[in-house]
Amino acid sequence: MKHLSGILILAISISAATRKAAAEGKEVERLKKAAEVINDVMGTPEKGIPSDLLRKAVCVAVIPSEKKVALGIGGSYGGGALVCRRGGTGSWGGPSMFTVGGANVGFQLGGQATDFVLIVMNSKGAKKLLQSKTKLGTDASVAGGPVGRTAEGATDLQLHAEILTYSRSRGLFAGISLEGQVLKQDNDANARLYGHKVEAKDVLFGTSVSSPAAAHALDAALDKYAPTGGEKFTN
Repeated sequence: MKHLSGILILAISISAATRKAAAEGKEVERLKKAAEVINDVMGTPEKGIPSDLLRKAVCVAVIPSEKKVALGIGGSYGGGALVCRRGGTGSWGGPSMFTVGGANVGFQLGGQATDFVLIVMNSKGAKKLLQSKTKLGTDASVAGGPVGRTAEGATDLQLHAEILTYSRSRGLFAGISLEGQVLKQDNDANARLYGHKVEAKDVLFGTSVSSPAAAHALDAALDKYAPTGGEKFTN
């Protein structure tokens, strides 16, 4: 009986460890894809995020496509990573994982291999993303961002939005409104990524949390295209 109990305990432990490793792998893969999205988008300046806008950004969020997770008519769900400049003007820091959901958005994440990029333009917008949930367009002003080498042709709405949003599907990168989508920080994903419980505000606005190895490629991509800029975070 003791032998059977030992086998059962071992099997449960192995199963738990396997699930934990799979979950951790999901975060690592998401960060890897996020880095690829930034490099691909910015690798074609004429069709990417204007470099002057990216330099002004205090944070960048990427929601890479996932084949089994759909944003579609009737409901939506996806996951991404948010990275901010240290203090708002320093080097890019560690990521905070988040989920995004909503209803009746009329497009799919995954089925059409769609990636999304969100550019947070000021500290006010960044702090709103740390609320228990943030509804784009209601809690934070949002607009589809301009595309091209510079933001000279940006509209007044785009220039004054707290968050600019983009999508990439089938090779086409364009500004798209994500108004109505709800963002939530994913504390469980952060705990898996960092190996211990960590608050999103400490990751994004503090200085004591080091960026994990899995995020180095994303940080490097942002450093390559926007090594300096932003604005100092205010209290």
